[in-house]
Amino acid sequence: MCRFLAFIGEPILLDDVMTDQSHSLVSQSMAAREAKTDVNADGCGLGWYGERPRPGIYRSILPAWSDPNLLGLLGQIRSRLFMAHVRSATSGGVSYTNCHPFTHDNMLFMHNGMISNYRKLRARVEALIDEVLYENIHGTTDSEAMFHIALSRGLPADPHAAIIRSLSEVVAITSAYDRPERVRFAAALSDGEALWGFRWASDEHPPTLYYRAVDRGTVLASEPFDEDANAWSAVAPNTAVRIAKDGRVDHLPIDLSAHAAA
Repeated sequence: MCRFLAFIGEPILLDDVMTDQSHSLVSQSMAAREAKTDVNADGCGLGWYGERPRPGIYRSILPAWSDPNLLGLLGQIRSRLFMAHVRSATSGGVSYTNCHPFTHDNMLFMHNGMISNYRKLRARVEALIDEVLYENIHGTTDSEAMFHIALSRGLPADPHAAIIRSLSEVVAITSAYDRPERVRFAAALSDGEALWGFRWASDEHPPTLYYRAVDRGTVLASEPFDEDANAWSAVAPNTAVRIAKDGRVDHLPIDLSAHAAA
């Protein structure tokens, strides 16, 4: 599975939390410690907020460790809120359009996880996307589909409710088989004002997700980027976190049964 990192706080140079640590995200692209696959070499990407509401985006099919353009940007861009992703493909081939983060208007989204047997389920899953949004899909991943399902369910207005509704409707599809398909979901998203993280799974194995305070802000990451284990808090399974600019972290349950009952 993939690895990602996001930051919110006062403006910093991106490489302050991207390359200057013993187990940085760039290092994780070569040797992740808590992922299903050690190497995440199927592309990389970066999204950041600057002077305008819509974020800047850089995506590449090169591994993060060997992309000179990415490494150059990390030492030049200063941002108060940004996301970065290194990809290990579970659905969709290695292509620019399948690299994260994904964006729509002022929203940024990146994902680590899977819908098992997505090729079999893809048509039914993508049918959940509003027609007006479907034309914005350019890749073939379950990640991009989940983002657009959530956009179709009111993501900009209420990220927590939109993700719960999206997961519920996808699980209704994946569970309609004698042997239900698995859904594992860790994601980060932002509207440029707050940073959200989500950790959920239909089985007992949700993807890892952590957060910690750093100088001038807060980091959300798939795995710690240093050896200071006591500084990191694991996001509990089936939980969302909302991280504010001032570092406040709110925890909200991801309870699909509540949506089903509604």
